[in-house]
Parts: sequence; C-alpha cells; structure tokens
Amino acid sequence: MSFASSPRTTFANDPAPHPAVYSGQTPLAVDVLPEIRAYRGELTVSLPLRHAGARVVTLRYEGLGGAGLPAVFVAGGISAHRHVGSSAAFTEAGWWEAQVGSGRALDPTRHRIVAFDWLGSDGSLDAVIDPADQADAVAAVLDALDIERVHAFIGCSYGAMVGLQFAARHGGRLDRLVAISGAHRAHPFSSAWRALQRRAVALGALQCDETHGLALARQLAILSYRTPEEFADRFEAAQVVDGRVRVAAEDYLDHCGALYTTRTSPVAFQRLSESIDLQALEPARIDTPTTVVAVEQDRLVPVEDSLALAQGLRGATRVEVLSSRYGHDAFLKEEAAIAAVLTQALQEAATSHTPIAIEAAA
Repeated sequence: MSFASSPRTTFANDPAPHPAVYSGQTPLAVDVLPEIRAYRGELTVSLPLRHAGARVVTLRYEGLGGAGLPAVFVAGGISAHRHVGSSAAFTEAGWWEAQVGSGRALDPTRHRIVAFDWLGSDGSLDAVIDPADQADAVAAVLDALDIERVHAFIGCSYGAMVGLQFAARHGGRLDRLVAISGAHRAHPFSSAWRALQRRAVALGALQCDETHGLALARQLAILSYRTPEEFADRFEAAQVVDGRVRVAAEDYLDHCGALYTTRTSPVAFQRLSESIDLQALEPARIDTPTTVVAVEQDRLVPVEDSLALAQGLRGATRVEVLSSRYGHDAFLKEEAAIAAVLTQALQEAATSHTPIAIEAAA
C-alpha cells in the first residue's frame, strides 16, 4: 500500500463563545460544553483492489476528539458517511447523532471518533469493490492519522461486514469489534433482494431515467430494512384516488426514494450494493474480542447467521439479540438499546470464548 500524496486535514475546535446549533436546532451555549477537536481531511492512496487491480483513490475522513484519546472507528450502512455526529465546527446532524456526542455512548471527550466516506461512495470508482478493499482503505486512513491501534471498530450493517474484514486483515491493530446487523456472509435471500434493486437501476438507465430507477431501488431497499409490524402500525388501508388505488405507504416510499437520489449516484449505489453481496469470510480468521448484535426481526441478516458467526470466531465473544419492529434499521431507531450495547462493549472486554455469552434484550 503506497500513498500517492500527503493527506490534507482541516482542524477546527469549538469556536469561542457564541451559541452553537446542534441536532434538533436547539441552541446550546458553547461555554457549557467541553472543547471538542473536530477535523476533516482527505488523502490520495493507491489501493490494490481484490477484483479490479491497483487503483488510485481519494479517501475522505472526519474525526471528533483529541489525538491522545483511544480511537474508535465507526462505520454504518452503504448510505452512511464520515459525518457521524455534530460538533460546533460541523453543526449539521450526523447519521448517528443519537450515539455520538458529549455524554452519549460514543463520547468524543473520552474517545477519538473516526469515520470515512466509503470507497466508491462518490461514484468516481466504477469497479468491483470488495468489503476487504474497504477494510484496507480504513487502514490507510488510520495510517494517515498516525493511529497505530484502534480501541474499537463499531460497524453497523455493511459497516459490520467491513469491521469483520478489518479484524481478519488488520487484527493486530484492533482491541475489539462490535458487529451490529452484519455477518460473515451475505445471505442468499438478501442478495437476491439486492440484485432486483440493481436491476431497477439498470432498467431506469435503459429508459434514460437513472434517477427514477435509483429511487425505485431505494424504495425496495426500505422494505427490506423495515418490518410488516412497523408498516401495520404506521399505515392505513389502500384508497381509491383519482381513479387508481393508492397504498398508504407510497408517499413515505416516494419521499425516501427522492431524498436518496439527491445524495447518491447510480454508480455508487450499484458498486456498494454489489460489495455487500461479495462478503465471504471464515469467522475462524478472527481472534479479536467481538460483540455480535442481532435483531430478531432483521430480514436481511437472520439471527441464525449472527449465531453462526459468533460460534466460528476464535476470540472472546458476546452475542446480544435485540427485538425491534424496525428490523435491520434497529441500529438507527433503538437508541437506548444500542447505546447500552456500545457502552458495555467499550467498558468491558469479554473474558472467555467458551461458552459464548448470549443475551436477549426486549
């Protein structure tokens, strides 16, 4: 792995005394908050991609917390990005705002929080991307930031898959792994679901309407993330509107699709969706202490796969099984339960591998 250019980083501490706007647009006085170092940067690096050969790529990262604090790398699903939580320097809400911030489970006054934009997420890399490639990209970012060892890698969904790859490929740099709703393989049923989503994008391209195809793919994805129980609670029966039957959830799905197309290119979606389906890893390659989090109602990552993962890992392992009507999206919606898991994982290392500790949470 070789760097094509030096990393460029912009550092920003909390500005002095004026109100800062945080998530929910609630004004908070800066002088009642601890000063939090926030920074963004990018580096250009040559990565040997598993299926596409060496490519020169640009990696964009963001961090919260001082350089001397234990480092925690955070990664979400394929639509997640480097901005996990707000700060006075970068005030927009992060994708995991509920978990990242002063006094929260991922507290930048106690840990150095690092995240990056997925390799290929800007649509500039039209090539097959393996989850192992993402793990190597994470290692490149850590190298650029002079982070030799990571206290924890916390991955959700695709991020959990990449976290497992990181533990297998760079385990000597990792103290512990938290894998939430992600496993060592892509389940064949889930892969079939994603293949249809990619076909929707391709069909849109044939009609010279890639945006509409991408929106439809996102709507199909939303149905796989959530559950029948949630939709039964949220939406009423279909109605006849202007001579056609309209299902109550259509407005919600239309909104999700339209919003997604404003921030994601069809190429990025296709390549990252494909990458999920390339996940294939022998759990026995991993001896890092690991917390595996499964959700009973997750239709993309069945509990059985999470248990098989845990049984195959060689390191100390804890399994947490949650119940949530939000299914695969529980890591975004079940704020208290996920915070408890993260807090425990950061505070305590599992003490044994046999038997595996399995806990169920309501």
